[in-house]
Amino acid sequence: MNHKAIVLDANILIRAVLGKRVRELIVENLATVKFFAPDVAYEDARKYLPALMEKRGVKGVAAMTVLDALESIVRPLEFDLYAGLQQQALQRIAIRDADDWPVLACAMAIGCPVWTEDTDFFGAGVATWTTDRVELYLVA
Repeated sequence: MNHKAIVLDANILIRAVLGKRVRELIVENLATVKFFAPDVAYEDARKYLPALMEKRGVKGVAAMTVLDALESIVRPLEFDLYAGLQQQALQRIAIRDADDWPVLACAMAIGCPVWTEDTDFFGAGVATWTTDRVELYLVA
């Protein structure tokens, strides 16, 4: 059976840690979908999660444990894999948010869509799924 693939933006990694639905979608579809995220998406999640957890009155250590566990099923893609597509990805997305280029470059390298809540990816040349619609892709 061929696996589908999808690249997750940092905001989806954060949602997977903070809530149940995203994490459930990932776990429920592990048999048929390969999940990836650029290494920098994990760095972003590790940077922003402690403050988000503090706002919710939750210990950041628990969040980091969940994020670490996610790393074994949402595979981080190393910079070397997508670095060669930096210029092309920047041409497509820099007008909106240049910081998002690694996610786009990973999707371009693998030839798969992006899962994000960030509208900056729309019109960048790869299919883009939001959490409220991604199940259509995952189970199709």
